[in-house]
Amino acid sequence: MSRPDDVPGRDNDSRIVPAPYPSRRSLARALDMAESTVDEMVKRGVLPPPIRLSTGCVRWCWADIETALASLKDRAKTTNADAPSADPYIRGVQNVSKLSERCGGAS
Repeated sequence: MSRPDDVPGRDNDSRIVPAPYPSRRSLARALDMAESTVDEMVKRGVLPPPIRLSTGCVRWCWADIETALASLKDRAKTTNADAPSADPYIRGVQNVSKLSERCGGAS
């Protein structure tokens, strides 16, 4: 029997839990970006390419997405903070990492 606070697609902390194989629309929503940004990030190799299950049915493996995002975070940490990256997305990740380190250290 499910409890009233059990909501499909949410974990106990009320965070949205993405589907294991999200569509482009679902992936974009989970990453809080436009679908065209998902396409651009795949084109640049930042995100893995989708899996084509059938004609018109394209999905991404969420585990692969998490791995790609973790490697971005690791790359941003190991990149020299003073050396600007040629990739504007990586520069943004570096800026966010610097900001979160400053904010995290202040609390």
